[in-house]
Amino acid sequence: MRANLRLALLIGALCPAIVAAQTAAPAAHPPLLNTRPGWEVGGQIAYYKYEEPGIMKLSGNRAGAAGIFTFANAQHVFWRVDMRLSHGLLYYESQGTGTQNDVPDWLTEARFVAGRDFSIGQNVVLAPYGGIGYRYLYNDLRGVSSTGALGYRRYSRYLYLPLGITARFGIGRGWVFAPNLELDVFLQGKQRSQLADTGIAGLMNATNTQNSGRGYRWSLMFENGLWSFGPWLHYWKVRESDIVPIGNGLFSQEPKNTTREAGLEVRYRF
Repeated sequence: MRANLRLALLIGALCPAIVAAQTAAPAAHPPLLNTRPGWEVGGQIAYYKYEEPGIMKLSGNRAGAAGIFTFANAQHVFWRVDMRLSHGLLYYESQGTGTQNDVPDWLTEARFVAGRDFSIGQNVVLAPYGGIGYRYLYNDLRGVSSTGALGYRRYSRYLYLPLGITARFGIGRGWVFAPNLELDVFLQGKQRSQLADTGIAGLMNATNTQNSGRGYRWSLMFENGLWSFGPWLHYWKVRESDIVPIGNGLFSQEPKNTTREAGLEVRYRF
C-alpha cells in the first residue's frame, strides 16, 4: 500500500506539468536557462562511508565516470537518462571481526526522469522532475581480516523513485548556476551475502529484503559553454531487512544502515 501511495503521488506531481505543456502555448524562456538537450560525459571523485551503527564501517575514496542523455522539446518538457559507475578500494572496520584494507567496491546507478521547465521572470528557470532509479553495489570482503575472520562477497540492489527540482540562475557572462535538490523514495532493497565464501560447513548464502528507507541528494553545478562542474552529496538511510535462515540453526538480517557519499564532478557536453 505504501509503495502504491508513493507512486500515486509521483504521477500526481508529473501530470499537471505534462498537461500544461501539451495545452498551453510555449512560454518565453531564456534559452541559456532551459534544460539543455544532448549528450554529456564526465568524471567524478568522492569520499564514501557506509555504516551499520555499532557494528561496522566501510569507507574510503572513490573515482568514477558518468554519462547523460537529455531530450527536450519546444514545449519545455524534457526527459533524461543518466548512468554512473564508481569504484573504490575501501577500509573495513568492525568491532567483532577486526579491520581489512583495500576492499574492492563497485557502484552503478541507472536512472530515467521526466519533467518540465518553468520560467520565473527573466533570469530563473525551475525544472521539477520525477522518475525511476536503480542502484547496484558490489563489494568483496573475501580474505582474512586483522583478527583472522573470513569475509565474503556482498551484492546490494535498490529500486527507488527520484523526485526533485533543479533551479537554473543566470549569473552573467554566459555562466549558469544550477543547484539541485532531490528526495529518493525507497521502494525495495535486495541484499545478497555470499556466506559460503567463508568456507564454514553448512553455512548458506542469504538474500534479504529491505522495504523501508529514504534517500536525499543535492548538487551545486556551474555551467559555461560546453563545460559544467560542481560538488554533490548522496545520502541513504535504510531500515532493517527481513530475517532468513542460513543453516546451522542460524539466521541472517541486514541491520539498519546509512550511506554518505560526497564528491566533485566535471562534465563535457557534445
